[in-house]
Amino acid sequence: MSKDLIIALGLLMPGITTALGAVPVFFTRSISRKWLDALLGFAAGVMLAATAFSLILPSIEYGGGTAVAVLVTAVGIIVGALLIDLVDHFSPHEHLLNKHHEGAVNTSLSKIWLFIIAITIHNIPEG
Repeated sequence: MSKDLIIALGLLMPGITTALGAVPVFFTRSISRKWLDALLGFAAGVMLAATAFSLILPSIEYGGGTAVAVLVTAVGIIVGALLIDLVDHFSPHEHLLNKHHEGAVNTSLSKIWLFIIAITIHNIPEG
């Protein structure tokens, strides 16, 4: 296989698989709460695996694989989890799926802001 073909496949495959993953959206009118919970759980598992393989293991390797590197990585994970818990505790909650809001909020506008904030937070570690 030529180098150019490998590069082309490497560029096309993520886009094609993303498009294929979106296909079911066009054939369903609604989704049950059970399926939504299952899909969100699966997505959370995928993100945790991505975190473990692309952040945690390289962090330990960067520290030389010593016990100190493991300890520093573990402390970083715990501090991050505590910060997420604090933000969750002190930030207002938008219950978009249950249609219960804290105050009068335009649903479509709140979904847009939720999306913008989620993407922003997602991109912070990437720089």
